[in-house]
Amino acid sequence: MAFDFATPVERRSPEGDYASQKWHRYDASVLPLWVADMDFRSPPAVIEALRARVEHGVYGYGEVPDTLTETLCQWSARHYDWAIQPDWQQWLPGVVPALHFAAMALTEPGDGVLTIAPIYPPFLAVAKRTGRLAQQAMLAEPTSPGEPWQLDIDALEAAITPQTRLLLWCHPHNPTGRVWSDHELAKLATVVERHDLWVVSDELHCDLLLDEGTHHRPLAAMFPELAKRTITLWAPSKTFNLAGLTSACAVIPDAALRKRFAEATKGFLPDGNVLGLVAAEAAYREGEPWRQALLAVLRDHRATLQARVALWPGVTMSEPESTYLAWLDMREAGLGDSPAQALLERAGVALSDGAAFGCPGFVRLNFGTTASQLEAALARMDTLLKA
Repeated sequence: MAFDFATPVERRSPEGDYASQKWHRYDASVLPLWVADMDFRSPPAVIEALRARVEHGVYGYGEVPDTLTETLCQWSARHYDWAIQPDWQQWLPGVVPALHFAAMALTEPGDGVLTIAPIYPPFLAVAKRTGRLAQQAMLAEPTSPGEPWQLDIDALEAAITPQTRLLLWCHPHNPTGRVWSDHELAKLATVVERHDLWVVSDELHCDLLLDEGTHHRPLAAMFPELAKRTITLWAPSKTFNLAGLTSACAVIPDAALRKRFAEATKGFLPDGNVLGLVAAEAAYREGEPWRQALLAVLRDHRATLQARVALWPGVTMSEPESTYLAWLDMREAGLGDSPAQALLERAGVALSDGAAFGCPGFVRLNFGTTASQLEAALARMDTLLKA
């Protein structure tokens, strides 16, 4: 079956009917390559499942169906070689709420919540929002242009104090696109065990590994000894472009930990989003052919971007190994302290500012768009960056 990833979809209507954050934050003169959603229609199987549910006409309070939890179990076994159970699953409206609930469930006010920058901005806000102590380590920057970012285990150890109780981990990594090596993960597991830390492993991008033949292994599956202290977060939102339907899953093997997490959510969450749950089940049950086609498109777009960056003096990029996000170092590009702002004002391209991720001078570029829209944005960037 052929899928259309080439035809642009209108996401910015004059009346604002489509309510797209990505396309409505800026006026029509700006091409947005910032927030992490794609400009592709979701899988046909998802659209059909939603259409059938909408036509039912009754949208009362919902609950998580057994068919969904079983489908996710099958997906995990097939794609990650991890035999999870239905009762390990806690479905909720998004990964960001889960980060906050985990902090409230597993720590006390004043305890340390550790993040490793650069990192998806909501990670950096969890401690302050929950009355905890914000702690931060840094990844090791590439030693030469094009090399990958690395886990700096010494920096991580140095950031841990007696107050540290929770590590927020991102696997694969947003924004650098790293797929962590077994060696790095083994060192991480050792540190977690030695310091008796809880871990939230955000694995939201795990179904978008770009290098052919690679497969995701959840942190809690690779190191069973960590399962009793780990909350794994998954969602169909990035892979199948369903972010607006707000459905995610916390996978928690340990019963006591699962109870603590569930108790922390009480009174703060609405009942299940019936459309989001329908979409999630359809995506995990029938979306694999679409996902494979998407990966081929994203590989092509990654190659297009790499070739373009090579023409921009003072700009470097570590090849993203996963997802549709690229992390560009523009500190030597001659665009001042805020290259994202310069590109917005002078080229009409909206990128995510690296300062929000803990790294000023960098930008995050979303290449999950059509080839024509990507080329149009890169051509605009050429006007400021090309030699």
